[in-house]
Amino acid sequence: MTATDRSIELITAAAQAAADRLAHDIIAYDVSDVLSITDAFLLASAPNDRQVKSIAEEVEERLNKELGAKPVRREGDRDARWILLDYVDIVVHVQHSEERVFYALERLWKDCPELPLPEDAVKTRGKAAEHAQLHGGTEDGELS
Repeated sequence: MTATDRSIELITAAAQAAADRLAHDIIAYDVSDVLSITDAFLLASAPNDRQVKSIAEEVEERLNKELGAKPVRREGDRDARWILLDYVDIVVHVQHSEERVFYALERLWKDCPELPLPEDAVKTRGKAAEHAQLHGGTEDGELS
């Protein structure tokens, strides 16, 4: 099984919205072969809580306005360190850079195929690794 056209449409719009709010390390995985609850995950990071919240709000607004999609669940607003938007077809994870490095979700889904993203979103790669090196961690979440 592969991600549906609707899932890819949602992922693409969510990635562009995140990029427009200056998210970094945006990546999407087709998890449809390993999970029955969703087709795809989108991961994005930001260096501070305020920006995490701003990115999540932009993703939610854009998907609602452009595609008529509303999340069935939204978690993490209070601390804004890791906001999860569950659209059933896709799940969007917007994480503070420190949480992104620590939890390293990419390690869990590395065997799943990556989904193509808009060029603006792809340009954001590598920021988590830079952040980890500057703040005493490694890209895979280990502290040095």
